[in-house]
Amino acid sequence: MPFYGFNRDGAAVSQGLIDDFQRQGMLAGLAAAYDCVKVFSETDFTDDLTSLDVPILLAHGSDDQIVPIAAAAEKSIGLVADGTLKVYEGAPHGISGEYQKALIADILAFIAE
Repeated sequence: MPFYGFNRDGAAVSQGLIDDFQRQGMLAGLAAAYDCVKVFSETDFTDDLTSLDVPILLAHGSDDQIVPIAAAAEKSIGLVADGTLKVYEGAPHGISGEYQKALIADILAFIAE
């Protein structure tokens, strides 16, 4: 529920998104899913970020309950040499709906630059 912000008061819960999220999870192997979370939560990617020498687009929802914006995007944007940070006000970790439309438009605009 927090992945899509469905636990927030007034959230428009989509059973289709819930079902699709479960479907995607069922496609992943248990060991691979566990290892992925372990690596992302325990690895320091500072050196990787500082070594990037191409333009980078960082996108983050301001209401991300899975990966807090301060610990991720706001820290990362200061580490990359040529970064653009797009914050989607009120968006959860799983950017969907109107937030997703804005994200897609921002990605296309970034690529066009």
